[in-house]
Amino acid sequence: MVKTISKGAETTVADVLIAELAAWGVTLFFGIPGASSLPLVDAVRKNPDVRYIVVRHEETAAMAASAYNKFTGKVAACLTIAGPGATNLATGLYDAKEDHASVLSLNGQVKMQYAGPGGIQEIDQDAFFRPITVFNSTVADPATAVKLLTRALRYAIVARGVAQLSVPNDIQAAPLKAAYCERETCLPSTSVAPTDEAVRAAVEAIDGATHPVIIAGFGALHAAGAVLDLATKIQAPIVTTLRGKGILPDDNEWIAGVHGELGTAHALALILKSDLVIACGMSFSDHTRVPPGKRAIQIDIDPLQLGKHPLVAGVYGDCAIALPRITAQVRAREDPETRSWLAEKKQAWLERLDREADPEAAPLRPPYIMKILSETLPEDAIISIDVGDNQWWFGRNFRMKRQRFAMSGYLGTMGFGLPGAIAAKLAYPDATVVCITGDGGFSMVMADFVTAVKYDLPIAVFVLNNHELAMIREEQREENYPPYGIDLTNPDFAAYAEACGGTGLRVARPQDLAGAVIRALGMNKPVIIDIETDPGRFK
Repeated sequence: MVKTISKGAETTVADVLIAELAAWGVTLFFGIPGASSLPLVDAVRKNPDVRYIVVRHEETAAMAASAYNKFTGKVAACLTIAGPGATNLATGLYDAKEDHASVLSLNGQVKMQYAGPGGIQEIDQDAFFRPITVFNSTVADPATAVKLLTRALRYAIVARGVAQLSVPNDIQAAPLKAAYCERETCLPSTSVAPTDEAVRAAVEAIDGATHPVIIAGFGALHAAGAVLDLATKIQAPIVTTLRGKGILPDDNEWIAGVHGELGTAHALALILKSDLVIACGMSFSDHTRVPPGKRAIQIDIDPLQLGKHPLVAGVYGDCAIALPRITAQVRAREDPETRSWLAEKKQAWLERLDREADPEAAPLRPPYIMKILSETLPEDAIISIDVGDNQWWFGRNFRMKRQRFAMSGYLGTMGFGLPGAIAAKLAYPDATVVCITGDGGFSMVMADFVTAVKYDLPIAVFVLNNHELAMIREEQREENYPPYGIDLTNPDFAAYAEACGGTGLRVARPQDLAGAVIRALGMNKPVIIDIETDPGRFK
């Protein structure tokens, strides 16, 4: 039941919109206030059920809102001004668009009587947001405000993307009575059940295979138990995409690791020798590198993802619904040879990772950093990963237990790590939340470390400080270009943390890392751990 402001209250459009969002469970707003959004911001101030997190740059607001949905499945909102506030959201909102994260962008706009060329901080926001959004509109009449807002929220949830609504300042301040507003019904979530025909086709393909392999992506994370049930019944190893890493603990007997450039050798071998790939919530991106001729069935909630790779069966449906139906009908099999082979290869891989983790090298080697983080982070920690070499090493060398992580997937934007950690701590205040980032990605958004301090969000930010854009160096090397434009002049990140009111730790010797991690996790305040890191891939 949706609750709105009482019938007799003297309220504005802004009051009603914020109350409507709170009633539908949208209680967290990220942004920066300004002239064109003042009535909306004041409505947030007056509403005890919502919270406004004021950031230092709107890009952080949008990435935090995207991360919030990735971690929780719930919608957060961006609340910013017209013009530059709106344009600054673009990168974070594009991250949400590309990764199908539901986000609401609520933006101020100049007063309607000033609309037109030459207005201060006025841009055509409908045109600007059109390529990013699944719903995009401007409120031109107070009577339509609630209907457009609820429609925007419905689109964000059902279409799994960004919905944008611009509200001119004078319309925000106009009187409006909630009881007489027309509205649409917002669905809290959606799921899709597959047809019986699609299930039968998948079952026939699986039963006809002798060496099936499951690939689990981000879209299957909520269906971990169902993935494992199918793997156990048909004795099929589970390979993951990078974003699917952690669907099950790495020590689960059926988990073979990540597939792709940074994946395990045995994951690649399993895919190559398989005669059927069972793709669960993954989209056959270039990074996953499934051979183009490989026989495959695909289960996905997005019908447009089905068929990007030629399929023997496509199953349009939620993995959590489709997989149990498939599992119930496939024939059970025993394959002790595959189980034994996988156990042997996994042990060899772990021994290889241990050999790579040099405990004496200084600057610290990334494999050693990931080994220590694997051993010291709580098994239920929430991890926000940035883009860059830190992400590469995390995907390859970090050993997942029951941790959860989020990242910028298809957009691959640097700077995601810190906003993601802020969002995670707001969503799960009692959890251990960490950010793993590089000096390049962190420095793009480091101003918002003070946001974590301001709102008393104890997060641990691990900065792999190699003084360069190490992934770009590697890309230049692979393309036979000399290194150029990749060196970074960095501040003292630990001293910066202290200047912001947090705690800064610096690690330059490998023997000091474990103690610093444990110390940081034990502090009840935001911490930056500045780790002097070797930029090289392999020696």
